[in-house]
Amino acid sequence: MQRRLPAFLLLALAGSLAGGSSSNALPVGAQAGRITLESLYSPDSDRRVSYSGPTPSRLTWVDDEHYVQRPSRADQGWLRVDAVTGASTAAFDAGGVQTALASLPGLTQEDVDALATAAAGDLARGRGATVVNHANDLFLIMAAGEAKRLTFDAAPEVGEELSPDGKFVSFVRDYNLHLIEVESGRERSLTTDGGPELFYGRLDWVYQEEVYGRGNFKGYWWSPDSSAIAFLKLDESPVNEFTVVDHMPTTLETEVTKYPKAGDPNPRVWLGVIKAVGGETVWIDTKQYEPIEHLIVRVGWNPGGDRVVYQVQDREQRWLDLNMANPANGSTTRLLHETTPAFVQVLGDPYWLKDGSFLWFSERSGYKHLYHYSFDGASTPGMKQQVTAGEWEARTLHDVDEANDWVYFSGTERSPIGGDVYRVRLDGTGLERLSQTEGTHRASFNPSATHYIDTWSDVHTPAQVRLHAADGTEVRVIVANPVPELAELDLGKVQFLQVPTRDGFMMEAMIIRPPDFDPSKKYPVLQYNYGGPHAPSVRNAWGGTRYLWHQMLAQHGYIIWICDNRSASGKGIKPTWEAYLQLGVVELRDIEDGLDWLVAQGYADPDRLGIWGWSYGGFMASYALTHSTRFRAGIAGAPVTDWRLYDTIYTERYMRMPQNNPEGYDSTSVVKGAAGLHGNLLILHGTMDDNVHMQNSIQLIYELHKAGKDSFDFMVYPRSRHGVRERELVWALQKRMTKFLLENL
Repeated sequence: MQRRLPAFLLLALAGSLAGGSSSNALPVGAQAGRITLESLYSPDSDRRVSYSGPTPSRLTWVDDEHYVQRPSRADQGWLRVDAVTGASTAAFDAGGVQTALASLPGLTQEDVDALATAAAGDLARGRGATVVNHANDLFLIMAAGEAKRLTFDAAPEVGEELSPDGKFVSFVRDYNLHLIEVESGRERSLTTDGGPELFYGRLDWVYQEEVYGRGNFKGYWWSPDSSAIAFLKLDESPVNEFTVVDHMPTTLETEVTKYPKAGDPNPRVWLGVIKAVGGETVWIDTKQYEPIEHLIVRVGWNPGGDRVVYQVQDREQRWLDLNMANPANGSTTRLLHETTPAFVQVLGDPYWLKDGSFLWFSERSGYKHLYHYSFDGASTPGMKQQVTAGEWEARTLHDVDEANDWVYFSGTERSPIGGDVYRVRLDGTGLERLSQTEGTHRASFNPSATHYIDTWSDVHTPAQVRLHAADGTEVRVIVANPVPELAELDLGKVQFLQVPTRDGFMMEAMIIRPPDFDPSKKYPVLQYNYGGPHAPSVRNAWGGTRYLWHQMLAQHGYIIWICDNRSASGKGIKPTWEAYLQLGVVELRDIEDGLDWLVAQGYADPDRLGIWGWSYGGFMASYALTHSTRFRAGIAGAPVTDWRLYDTIYTERYMRMPQNNPEGYDSTSVVKGAAGLHGNLLILHGTMDDNVHMQNSIQLIYELHKAGKDSFDFMVYPRSRHGVRERELVWALQKRMTKFLLENL
């Protein structure tokens, strides 16, 4: 039975959701020290408050002494900054670039401005020239104040790139790989038989989403000397199509994408090499992987440019091979073979050292660490030593100072909920933590590794930026980022703690209590959860708008609870193996253990427990409400409701193919568990989500109706993808979520 809302919550809801205010007032419903929805999400920029301050952008080194800084206002240009002194000058001649673009025929002032803005970042970072794709044509723009239009074709070009020597521009048009000689403007086609089902140098949906990085559709790689290109050939003909619909035009518009769902055929893949001058393609020999379906998950070149270095996995990602191939004849040598008791993740390319040896990340021990391999270019590499070790992770390799024998990296040796900067000798001795302040540090080293820029935040503090010497000594505060608006807020106390599961695993947790917390009272609890493999939510880092929305709810009398189940803990990949073949099962058990601990403290109301999340978190919220009786309410945003409905590469890494694990797919299905719905569920989905299709929510709703369940609501967001981005729709989304929680918890 629903309880009536307390009067203070009704008033808070009315104030938060009201639409009008006087022009000189605080954001609608505001009281001193209080957060409102308007201050976080209003479509009116005048009503939003920048509680994160002028968030520092990633500053990029251009040489050992200087970095570039993007403008903070539209009327400012990019700056080239002396790292030690802070003195700055214009990063490049922006006026000259504008003049050069204006001299090109057929461009409006709007075109000129768009091209100049798109080119600015590359030119500021020291690139003498850059290629910009504008209105389906390519333009070469030079820092010296020259510009050329390279294409005049109605067909769109994608994946454009300037060759390392600057003499060619490469791109994909009509699914074929093309080159333009910069000096002469002559164009040549390197491949000719590409089409909608045969991609040359262009990635398909699943390869860009799950392998090479979301939004990156470029599937080719220049040799260091610009003499050749390695590229992927993808045969899409076996892959099933999926259609998403834009309902807004009078005549519906559809997008049809090749999208392989778990167990369905993947694209067939080959790796080829072709000379920049053209000629026959040399196909890299991958016959040793046939007839088993395989993935080509990384491609690059060795520093000398005489070998292609690539990585291959089986379809279900049980193993990974690091290979080296001769581009002249395609012959292949296997350098390394990685396995684990469950799945193998792609962890990046080898880092080559001057003597031909290389550093390599591996999770073979259950924890991500660096290993040093000797290699003479002919025989099989031999491991010289493990460079980092322990029950923690070396997460990011920044640089290697070979002259002084230091490897610089970031890792979690101090804490799994933060991140620190370290250095260690190549032989694995002399480990030093360079960052001192607890929290999360993100480092960017200059080319010779004498200094680094450190972007730091913690749960209370928006990002700040400092310059450090390579030994960790602070040199200069670059951005202090004080936020007086944040200091004025009456925020709930944040506490980090560890909570044991029934079998003794220590979960990392974070609690936000109401500012006027009284331990003798009972409070409703909202748990935020993502829960996906090796994707922690508990972080000692600034959480931005989502964190402040949680604080707003705490101000209205909620306890906010974030507790990472073991497989999402960030404590190495080893705990994630326990979720293998049964996504959701172990995660929910851990979530229940965490809530049992919280309820046992005496101030959490066991009858008013809620959970929310998006994407994998949406799966966990909907799975929790259909496979547990603990929760009174849940919000599932863009949920996967049956893993048969999600893409091959992500799903099969953790679940194998449905043909090989039918019981696992059945036991983790929210759709099949719909009759078990307990509590009130709010389902949210973008109508044009091309990642987690709205099909997931529709299939769940169908089964809920058939099971006679009516304790759920469904809200759709037109033209929205996997995330809702349009300001007015974000505003509507957050109002709906807040209203639902106030009514149901």
